[in-house]
Amino acid sequence: MKPIKLFALVLVSVIFGANLTYAQNTIFSQIITTDGLSRDYSIYIPASYDSTISYPLIFNFHGYNSNYLEQEVYGDFRPIADTAGFLIVHPNGSTDNFGNSSWNTFDNGTVNDVAFISELLDTLIATYNIDTNSVYSTGMSNGGFMSYELACQLSQRIAAIASVTGSMLPSHIAACNCQHPMPVMQIHGTADGTVPYNGNILFEPIESLVNYWVQFNNCDTLPIYNQVPNTVLTDLCTAEHYVYMNGNNGTEVEFYKIIDGGHSWPGAPVNINVTNMDFSASTEIWRFFRKYHLNNIVTEAKAKEKSFKFSVYPNPSNGAVNMLFDDNNLKSVVIKDALGRVIHTIELYSNQYQYQLPNIGLYFITVISNTETITTKVINR
Repeated sequence: MKPIKLFALVLVSVIFGANLTYAQNTIFSQIITTDGLSRDYSIYIPASYDSTISYPLIFNFHGYNSNYLEQEVYGDFRPIADTAGFLIVHPNGSTDNFGNSSWNTFDNGTVNDVAFISELLDTLIATYNIDTNSVYSTGMSNGGFMSYELACQLSQRIAAIASVTGSMLPSHIAACNCQHPMPVMQIHGTADGTVPYNGNILFEPIESLVNYWVQFNNCDTLPIYNQVPNTVLTDLCTAEHYVYMNGNNGTEVEFYKIIDGGHSWPGAPVNINVTNMDFSASTEIWRFFRKYHLNNIVTEAKAKEKSFKFSVYPNPSNGAVNMLFDDNNLKSVVIKDALGRVIHTIELYSNQYQYQLPNIGLYFITVISNTETITTKVINR
């Protein structure tokens, strides 16, 4: 998942003067210790930084076998930060069993990267004037996987996430414990050979992943579609933009589908692996992030109390799932598969119901009463 070799990025950054322009504002090789491991990171501070003003913060995670130096230049937010006024943190992953720098999102190690980021955030808040309601996470490839980990395990501190060429493991979707509606942007190429668009035995298909967050946020299932203007004809790919609106507490899910695009960051300073140059991923991610603030999402979420409760068991299931309700009032039950297709509906005047899931995979069970809609997920093994 490494986007490009370091020497090539350094060469490009010198050509464009990037390091000369921005290095003065980057503090490299900061160290904190988590679980006995020394972990390092860099932070970009715009020249206009004023310690009397609170600033948004973006975590920008590198890909597998990459590092913070490469990600700072490859997925570059620095010129945007100078204008918009936010801080950018580039943490370094730990070394895995193969000697590569990575984020532990594939269940192949014991390093607790979520704890590292939580402690790093504490350190940053103690050092800089950070708006704790405006903390966001994005990343390339393995860094996109890491952003989803934070959405599921550290949602109380994260206002929105974006993933470029990342996905999730199906088991992590099933275990996701996001505590509030989570705005999500996904950017992915249909010809990605590293994290396949259609998924594989390890990774969730991208359209299924997007649909999961659409369902989780209770967004409109019919998106607003736009063709991104094909302004660069030589990049060998085009882009489509889908916006799923009207989610809980104003959340949205946005999806940039790069037709024939590879495993790359749109608008990057170098065109590798078929990179779309019709738009800047960094610009679009910041446009998306700046709309959301944690206090608004969480406050509104807490204000909505459920008028009825139901449970689904066993979960995970081996076929049959049981639904138990706390009353006998009329409810509609709608069951969808991972792609959002309705596979079963029923009107129910009972406090219990059983349904046989047809195939192995992820399902969404939505219960609709006169006043509200509640959706839960269940995985069938």
